[in-house]
Amino acid sequence: AMSVKVSVILPVYNASDYLHQCMDSIVGQTLKDIEIICVDDGSTDNSLDILKEYEQKDKRVKVIQQKNAGAGAARNNGLSIATGEYLSFLDSDDFFEPDMLEKAYEKAKGSNAQIVVFRSDQYREDLKEFVKVKWTLHEKQLPPYRPMNFHSFTGNVFRVFVGWAWDKLFERKFVEEKHLKFQELRTSNDMLFVFSAIAFAKRIEIEDVILAHQRRNNPKSLSNTREKSWECFRMALNALKDALTAHGNFWEFEQDYINYALHFSLWNLDTITGPNKERLYNKLKNEWFAEFGIDSLPAERFYDKKEYAKYLKIKSGDFNAYCEQ
Repeated sequence: AMSVKVSVILPVYNASDYLHQCMDSIVGQTLKDIEIICVDDGSTDNSLDILKEYEQKDKRVKVIQQKNAGAGAARNNGLSIATGEYLSFLDSDDFFEPDMLEKAYEKAKGSNAQIVVFRSDQYREDLKEFVKVKWTLHEKQLPPYRPMNFHSFTGNVFRVFVGWAWDKLFERKFVEEKHLKFQELRTSNDMLFVFSAIAFAKRIEIEDVILAHQRRNNPKSLSNTREKSWECFRMALNALKDALTAHGNFWEFEQDYINYALHFSLWNLDTITGPNKERLYNKLKNEWFAEFGIDSLPAERFYDKKEYAKYLKIKSGDFNAYCEQ
């Protein structure tokens, strides 16, 4: 059998509306020597039937099933049987340029990279159009030479790229050496994997082309899963700190980590709706800001003065005052 260049791992949960477009864009990749590991996460629609159609037509497709346990568990399940030189973790409602894997793989091989990051845009369902997304890759914070590692980033190491997995290619040997796994959380389940990888990698490359299209519905309609899983981001931040500490170099990242923790806390607070918003506010104010190290970092060590001002307001004010701002 030919050696597999890229293992594509695709968690699928009730994705039947978009699954054909997604799968067609994966089986149609110009890079042919790939395996496509589809993990059905206990779907209750006809997703599994659709996946099995592809499995019957294309011997590169493998379908595995699990009881509903979320995308993190599904990715770990796929990872445990992957044989490819590189790993690609995709999402079932997105779709991809036909040469995505070829371009990312060639770039990886050219510089023996452990991670390749490429660009993406958003496909807005409600507008039926593509929208540019500049913030997924902050090239101003990258050094001029390649490949690179976190030592040479000029900005916050956790803000240069986004903490999601699908716009990146990862070397499997590197992932296995560093024991990288996805957290089995409902939300924020890829942050630990992605940011640990970026922190530990010696060779990171960029493919500066839009290769993936993230499907977004109306961005104003926030997912109700985050409402139920409002504590997931804290578990992700704590696990990241533990991973960096275990690796022996949390001290190198501490200031960036605390700044990112503030950014991510505020994003979660400002985008959540419903009764858990006030619970989250009080947790941050009374416990979690201290736990993340935010309370003990001197004012001049905060990179974003607006975020710092919001933090001071939360620490000194009450929930209703914060909401009225």
